[in-house]
Amino acid sequence: MYAEYLIEPLEKAAATRKKRKEQTLGKFSDQEKSELLKGYHPDYKDSAFRNLRIGANKGDRVTHEVADLLEAFSDLDYSKIDLVPEYTTDVLVLGGGGAGVTAALFAESVGARVLLATKLRLGNSNTIMALGGMQASVAENDSLIKHFADTMLAGQFAGKRSLVKTMVEDGPGIVKWLLDIGVNFDRDASGNLATKKAGGLSSARILSIGDHTGLNIMKVLKDELRKSDRIEISEFTPAVELTTNEAGECNGAILFDLGRKRFFAVKAKAVILATGGAGRLHNQGFPTSNNFGATGDAVVLAYRAGARMEGLDSFQYHPTGVMFPDHMVGVLVTEAIRSLGAHLVNVHGERFVNELETRDVVASAIIQECQIGNGVKTQSGRVGVWLDIPVLEETREKGFLKKRFPSLYKQFMRVKIDVTKSPLLIYPTLHYQNGGVLIDEKGESSVQNLFVAGEAAGGIHGRNRAMGNSLLDIFVFGRRAGIAAAKRKHNEPGNATLNHVHRYYDSLKALRISNVSKSPTLFPEFIVDKL
Repeated sequence: MYAEYLIEPLEKAAATRKKRKEQTLGKFSDQEKSELLKGYHPDYKDSAFRNLRIGANKGDRVTHEVADLLEAFSDLDYSKIDLVPEYTTDVLVLGGGGAGVTAALFAESVGARVLLATKLRLGNSNTIMALGGMQASVAENDSLIKHFADTMLAGQFAGKRSLVKTMVEDGPGIVKWLLDIGVNFDRDASGNLATKKAGGLSSARILSIGDHTGLNIMKVLKDELRKSDRIEISEFTPAVELTTNEAGECNGAILFDLGRKRFFAVKAKAVILATGGAGRLHNQGFPTSNNFGATGDAVVLAYRAGARMEGLDSFQYHPTGVMFPDHMVGVLVTEAIRSLGAHLVNVHGERFVNELETRDVVASAIIQECQIGNGVKTQSGRVGVWLDIPVLEETREKGFLKKRFPSLYKQFMRVKIDVTKSPLLIYPTLHYQNGGVLIDEKGESSVQNLFVAGEAAGGIHGRNRAMGNSLLDIFVFGRRAGIAAAKRKHNEPGNATLNHVHRYYDSLKALRISNVSKSPTLFPEFIVDKL
């Protein structure tokens, strides 16, 4: 229920709705986009960044939060860690979201024994929080070339062409695989796969399952995983360090049993890191839509082992994160709402940006609007703009929103906000780690036998990710990493060591780098988000 002090700005938004429905906003020119991004996007705020002083990416610009992780020591007493493995397997998968489960399934499908270890419960990840859908070029009027061009353009041409090409070309095959294992994407009246447009897309390419696409896919993946007798699952056992052999090749990991409070070693022929991104670091104090376990673990572990990073100076701030009520701050409102015609409206009831610009542009426009005094302020000190959803109800059949977005409708009815009648107060929320551990087309990092998939991987999305490419990314590179890692099952992994960690710490000490942070963080401290 909206507080009384918000009634006046709500009425302004309602009063301009009829006029706004007749309005068409053009898109910004390239120069206008560039100026907007440089002026207001968090990636361009110089005071929020510093250069790394150590490691394979020494000299690179990263946020202070990421630098604190990479220039930190661990809480572990390495002298007390037993490197004699309690488990030995062909492929060790770290992470139980969509990328990790996909990697495990495909590694097992080509004959590998797999241990999948996850920080939380299996499936408890950012994958289940993916609302709007997945991109794949399957419609008749679409093409792989269009998908490739849209992805490169959205990422400001910073994505690795070979990785984007791989993701796009594998898309239709991934859709077929998901359909084969029982994923029921939405269909149109003719029974064909229903596709829709999103910001920055030249064609309708988004496949969805209502407004909880990731959750519904994850249910099917979990069922598939539990059918296998060659995949062992270890829940509540996050990785705290990788192990390497004398040649520096990855050959396992140290896990921490959260229940029994003990460390144990796992030896493997290949390791797949799929532990997700770093949204819970709350870069620059932004709220986040991320899962509680998204603390950048993969980046820390891989970097200590010598892996190169790519694009760690870029994060995606999703334009529409909830700003009211306070206990829902950061909760995501799917981009599908804007793609269907919802308006972004300032305190004066005016639209100020074409809602189908790319996410980075829309987020920057909202931040600008709030900074120049056109935002709606709350009593807790937050500021945002209206996402006018009721305009959709007025231009479509009665009950459209309840039918198309049932989860969204129910979620806000619990706090007595009827999205068919009232707009939502929103502001950009920290959503996605655009960069990560640099991979090749197989999903392998620069460290031999260390593979990476999902949000932990870097080089794919460039400086901005288009809606729907994250779900596609996790399945494409989860599959590729799983198959490639399984082919190492005949390798001799050698003795497990922590030599790479000791060398890394020696470098920190030589530079007299002292940091109160400890990494990996595993779980964030509870923070009250403030803008």
